[in-house]
Amino acid sequence: MLTKFFLCCGLVLQGMALNAGHEYCSLRNTTFQTGESVTLKIFYTLGVYIAAGEVTFKVNLENYNKQPVYHITAEGRTYDFYDPFFKVRDKYETFMDTASLQALKCIRQVNEGSYKKFENVTFDQSSGTAITGNGVFKVPGCIKDIVSAVYHARNIDFNQYKKGDKIPLTLFMDNEIYEVYIRYMGKEIIKTRYGKFRAIKFKPFLLKGNVFDGGEKMNVWVSDDANHLPLRIESPVSVGSIKADMIEYRNLRYPLSAFTNIR
Repeated sequence: MLTKFFLCCGLVLQGMALNAGHEYCSLRNTTFQTGESVTLKIFYTLGVYIAAGEVTFKVNLENYNKQPVYHITAEGRTYDFYDPFFKVRDKYETFMDTASLQALKCIRQVNEGSYKKFENVTFDQSSGTAITGNGVFKVPGCIKDIVSAVYHARNIDFNQYKKGDKIPLTLFMDNEIYEVYIRYMGKEIIKTRYGKFRAIKFKPFLLKGNVFDGGEKMNVWVSDDANHLPLRIESPVSVGSIKADMIEYRNLRYPLSAFTNIR
């Protein structure tokens, strides 16, 4: 649940379909670099926030099928004291082409309480297929897994959108295709443990499930600078609410210039 909370900030449901010719498919990476690491602390509340766990994202440069790729991992875990309530040990991986940010492969290892799941997907973008342990699925061009979607979204130029605009994306997960979007909500100043930042705010449209109610109830803030560093995510859940705050970052591509002394 905790890792899904942050990953879902990336984007889950009904927008406009994309195809390989859409401008969104031609985005280039201008925000992150190999060696980057970002950690968010996750809090659960029923009135008082309790630190429940952390999720850490790391970017490495590797070779996959003789081509350079970004190997991105997202690992989420609950703290030891929280494990008796609900133990989480999740790991998500994606392999993205460095030139096009197209997803080539993803691995999902979920270990949440009594629920366990393993998924290994290979994307053939040229033939428009996703190969899993359950068979071969026809998928549209520019398809993403959930982690590559998050990093792809970091490269959106939000300055070209107006408040309220929807930004579409197509996602493949659990052998299903989801047409998703995020709604751009403008810019704000937010306060974190590092101080105050100029931030870009957006809302992902979430699927209704056993954790989230669905709709546009989640709020996400990323730094309003060249990094688009995740700063905060907030959302109600089935019981109570969850907040994730960035607590550590390393090897950013640019100085974190969104920091501000505005009171």
